[in-house]
Amino acid sequence: MFNQADLPDVIPVFPLTGALLLPRSRLPLHLFEPRYLAMLDDALKTPGRLIGMVQPSMAPGRKDPDGLQTIGCVGRVTQMSETEDGRYMITLTGISRFRVLEEVEGFTPYRRARISWDGFDRDLGPADSDAGFDRASFMSLLGRYFESRELQTDWDTLKEADDELLINSLSMLLGFEPEDKQALLEAPSLTTRRETLVTLLEYALRGGDDKEILQ
Repeated sequence: MFNQADLPDVIPVFPLTGALLLPRSRLPLHLFEPRYLAMLDDALKTPGRLIGMVQPSMAPGRKDPDGLQTIGCVGRVTQMSETEDGRYMITLTGISRFRVLEEVEGFTPYRRARISWDGFDRDLGPADSDAGFDRASFMSLLGRYFESRELQTDWDTLKEADDELLINSLSMLLGFEPEDKQALLEAPSLTTRRETLVTLLEYALRGGDDKEILQ
């Protein structure tokens, strides 16, 4: 168990569009670029084994993203396996969200950022709850979404998952746009994240005819 005093002020960051990591959730990653292999090697040498996931942001007037979103989530490397050609499959377990203050220049081939943990104390506590969660209605909506996308899933596993695991797993796995993923990440509570998720599912079922829905 971490507390804020254990968390560093500077962390390695992995900018990855569309990737979402949430506290107490698990994100599998495939690492093969030399800079990210170096990042993993350095992270494994530290007690926390921490890597920050953050989405890139598009700088004005540029065609390629070079900035970082303000909010990301740090994860601890909890599983790792190496392929025969030197690539790594790792799993990050989400610890806490953070706010990017500035990028840190240095001699590492990967990016690092100075960050703040202020405002995310709840991420380090027990699983969040959602007192107003109408699971039956939500599962009905989810079923219509999966049918419209011709997706398959293990419905028994979904029905047995607790509220936080269900909402967070769907937020991470479903194919929403990067800005929608960011909205799910920044939701201040599980209730707000569930409400955002419901809005996205309903929006998708309507055919995406309200482009300003999360603006």
